[in-house]
Amino acid sequence: MEILIHYVDQADRVSLITAAILLLMSFSTWSVMLFKYGQNRRQRVTERHFLEQFWNRRDPDRAVDHDPQHALGRLAAAGLDATRYDSQPPGHGDLDGFVTRALRQALDVESAALEYGLTVLATVGSTAPFVGLFGTVWSVHHALLALGSSGQPTIDKVAGPVGEALVMTGAGLAVAIPAVIAYNLFTRANRLRLLELDGFAFNLHAFLLAGKPPKPRPNPNLSTDQVLTAPVALAENG
Repeated sequence: MEILIHYVDQADRVSLITAAILLLMSFSTWSVMLFKYGQNRRQRVTERHFLEQFWNRRDPDRAVDHDPQHALGRLAAAGLDATRYDSQPPGHGDLDGFVTRALRQALDVESAALEYGLTVLATVGSTAPFVGLFGTVWSVHHALLALGSSGQPTIDKVAGPVGEALVMTGAGLAVAIPAVIAYNLFTRANRLRLLELDGFAFNLHAFLLAGKPPKPRPNPNLSTDQVLTAPVALAENG
């Protein structure tokens, strides 16, 4: 902490701007991580309750809210709206295509929503080390100029300012590493999430056309909850 305070006291405007950029990057990274974790966690809890009601009710319309706040509810609402909008009798070939298009459009919207925040994580993870390196180079240059103008420099006078300048490199890595880890984990979670949404859309399509709910099957894959909790768990352990 003393090194950081001394660095701020000795830094010029460019160094302070560089440090502010790194601080903003770190704040953006953790904001996206916590937001996506909390949002996905809430949706998972709500969707478990929704699935228990949706497949067990004879009238699925009662299990779907007018403005669902989770992906499965929005998919179900899109499929049910398609069946109500289509004027053909049940089992007609046009109804199959109409429901398929409605579910595919809803899946595309959910897939785009899952990408929210990943651009920020990827940008921070790829640029933060270079921002920190720039801060180090500029600070070393600034320190050497100050030492050169003060007379004959000695090793004790050079080591202090240069060592403090290297803090910017460490700060850049400290900002980039959580962003890269979070990006990889959320990308993995999004792939699992899309598989779950595709499976629900397939079962919903068959349910809307044939009226038979799917048989419950255990999921052998890694749950999305386990993937989504990894960034926060790593931060707490670190």
